[in-house]
Amino acid sequence: MKRAFALAREAAEAGEVPVGAVIADPTTDSIVAEGRNCPIGTHDPTAHAEIVAIRAAAERLGNYRLPGLDLYVTLEPCAMCAGAISFARLSRVIFAARDEKGGAVVSGARFFEQPTCHWRPEIVEVTGMAGKASALLKDFFAARR
Repeated sequence: MKRAFALAREAAEAGEVPVGAVIADPTTDSIVAEGRNCPIGTHDPTAHAEIVAIRAAAERLGNYRLPGLDLYVTLEPCAMCAGAISFARLSRVIFAARDEKGGAVVSGARFFEQPTCHWRPEIVEVTGMAGKASALLKDFFAARR
């Protein structure tokens, strides 16, 4: 999660919403891929941190399925990212802060609880880091107002 926060700070410095994501292999305790929000800089509305990390992991491993891997992300994934997580078959999603407006894991649509969802990862909410993630987001948006 430490690396995910560093990536979120990089996103903020680039003028992007500060969200960072890391895909890790828990058997080797190694980072497989990472990503940060970059839809503005890439002109790609799908370039959320989770999607960027999933694409990089799939490319690196030569497979669109990523079973046995964990996703660490600073903010609760949205519906689009939850869909990608499900299709990628990630084993666990570990996130720091809830997103009451756009989140779709424990807030909003609760994507993984829908009967149409074919793969449900284990969800881990790291409540001890929620304040840090929330502060990063609040500071980012306060500076733009």
